[in-house]
Amino acid sequence: MDEDVTESEENRIAWYVGIDWGSQTHQVHVSDLHGRVISERGFTHSGEGLAKLAAWILEKTRSSPADVHVGIEVPHGPVVESLMERGFRVYSINPRQLDRFRDRFSPSGAKDDSRDALVLASSLRTDPKSFRCLVPLDPRLIEMREWSRILDELGRDQARIANRLRAQIWRYFPQLLTLSDNVLEPWFLALWQVAPTPEKASRVRESTVTKLLAKHHIRRISAADVTQALRVPSIPMAPGTVDAAVAHIKILIAQLIPFRQQIKHAEIQLDTLVERFVPTLETPEGQAIEQRDVMILRSLPGVGRIVIATLLAEAWDALRRRDYHALRCLSGVAPVTKRSGKSCRVVMRRAVLVRLRNAVYYWTKAAVRYDLRSKARFEALRAHGHSYNRALRGVGDRLLFVCCTMLERQTCFDPNAVPRLVAAKPAT
Repeated sequence: MDEDVTESEENRIAWYVGIDWGSQTHQVHVSDLHGRVISERGFTHSGEGLAKLAAWILEKTRSSPADVHVGIEVPHGPVVESLMERGFRVYSINPRQLDRFRDRFSPSGAKDDSRDALVLASSLRTDPKSFRCLVPLDPRLIEMREWSRILDELGRDQARIANRLRAQIWRYFPQLLTLSDNVLEPWFLALWQVAPTPEKASRVRESTVTKLLAKHHIRRISAADVTQALRVPSIPMAPGTVDAAVAHIKILIAQLIPFRQQIKHAEIQLDTLVERFVPTLETPEGQAIEQRDVMILRSLPGVGRIVIATLLAEAWDALRRRDYHALRCLSGVAPVTKRSGKSCRVVMRRAVLVRLRNAVYYWTKAAVRYDLRSKARFEALRAHGHSYNRALRGVGDRLLFVCCTMLERQTCFDPNAVPRLVAAKPAT
């Protein structure tokens, strides 16, 4: 027994389990408080297999689930949810950290499922601070995360169709693209329906264009300008090229219709789920007795539907802990310092949650546009010589600190209080 093990630790019953998860088989390693190997076995990925996995752990440890500490690489998934539902204490670790721990057992870097399960169990026992204890998620958050990712996937698919649509129009009718940068605008697609080819466009009346622009409430461009652009001489094309491009565009526009319906449905679902987090408890006088996190996030400048849903879905644990340093690392606003000898380089962080980084990026852009203090911060960083994106990350870093401070104090955003908050920000 190690000399640094205290008497309370000797009397405490604790077991350490490492699980190397896989698509077909999960390798499980069980050891006791002192690192002695109890048993090892593989289980298939199925409902029956996961049930056997939990029962086998309890059989080998002869203890309650609360005394069993389980280490695994992924913080979510069927294995994690199955064990947490049964009361096991589950911890996750970053795969990069696990790779460093693996060097203790294999200096050559050899890797196999059995060894990884052993590394997880041993590392959880000796270095518990390197692991993150997982807590069950609110069912509303799970549903919100799924709808947020669905909306993100639908947006990417729609963007792919837009790129194909633009390529086909540029192929035979490039003068039409001078009217709008967004080929998915309803008025632009309606104009293409009226004038799908240069030949038909040359015969479109200005009065027809005027009615179309009025119907879609377009004022930034006049009917005369649209008519002039449509009558620009077309590019000579080989026979059949125009007909082929028009047929292709018709199919792409038909594909856009269900995408728009699904995106609208996903947006409504996200709004509904966010509303469920807003407190409804009020005193008889009508005054709210509790400030909830969603209300505080909503009060921050630049936070909209997508940003708030992504923050809640992808970074709920860090928000719950008010962990500013975790948020800035996960979102990529915290730089990485590489120091060796006399050399020192500061570079952008690459290992981040991509969806969270994108959300903070758009949040920051909106804040710079609408919040005077964020705009002043951005301009100061630009004047100091920082690039556009580096300055945005600096503003995003400040917003995350303000966000965590507001959550700790359970108060909504107050622009007048921001200077005092930023003055108290720790040095990084």
